[in-house]
Amino acid sequence: MNAPIPLLNDPDWTRVSALPIRENHEDLVPASLAPANLACYPAYYKLGIPNAVPECYMRRGVYQRLLAASRSLPKGLTLLVMDSWRPYSVQQYLYDTLYNAIENHWPDKPAAELEQLTREFVSLPSTNPRSPSPHLTGGSVDVTLIDEHGLMLDMGSQFDEATPWSHTAAFEQLASPTPHEQQVIANRRLLYRAMIDAGFTNLPSEWWHYDFGNQLWAWYSGQPQACYGPTHPESLESRWRQEIDRRHQ
Repeated sequence: MNAPIPLLNDPDWTRVSALPIRENHEDLVPASLAPANLACYPAYYKLGIPNAVPECYMRRGVYQRLLAASRSLPKGLTLLVMDSWRPYSVQQYLYDTLYNAIENHWPDKPAAELEQLTREFVSLPSTNPRSPSPHLTGGSVDVTLIDEHGLMLDMGSQFDEATPWSHTAAFEQLASPTPHEQQVIANRRLLYRAMIDAGFTNLPSEWWHYDFGNQLWAWYSGQPQACYGPTHPESLESRWRQEIDRRHQ
């Protein structure tokens, strides 16, 4: 757990989006029904963001790996899921909000640079089946750690904080970290190692963002293709209804 977090490059989104997807049709499952060592707090819904859902849905394989990551943690710590599957409208809202904030701060920057800065923390909204937004696949999760009192461990920046300190390896670059910064480093390493050992990859600009099965995961894990494309909880509900109808025929 004490190994330094490697400093990785940001994704080449053009090449990430070009990776093929061979959809395995794995279903979405709700995190709120998980055992006690995996907690769920749908942050965007709690914040009142329009169209955010009151649940953290994720692919079954992601859910199983989150359970494995949480069970690997020291006693007293729990893995907290703050966001996973995300509707397109929420993705658009988050993108537009950050883009506008950056544009207001730097009004003279060209549009291409504003987009690049925005995509550092929010992926481009897309329902394209060949290049969907990562969270739309159910393969992305935003997570942190909480202690036995339900309090979040200090990660050095807030969830969704669009600053350089949110980069996963940011504190690793400090030559002489203070005791507080050393604790932040330890907390991030603990989360990182638990997630990586469970099969996830990390988006280097966000200490909270991890992927499995989607194009971003394929890019950072060196896989030739992804297995999760865009999906929706309604597809799960539809299959349930079909199965119920079939059994009552």
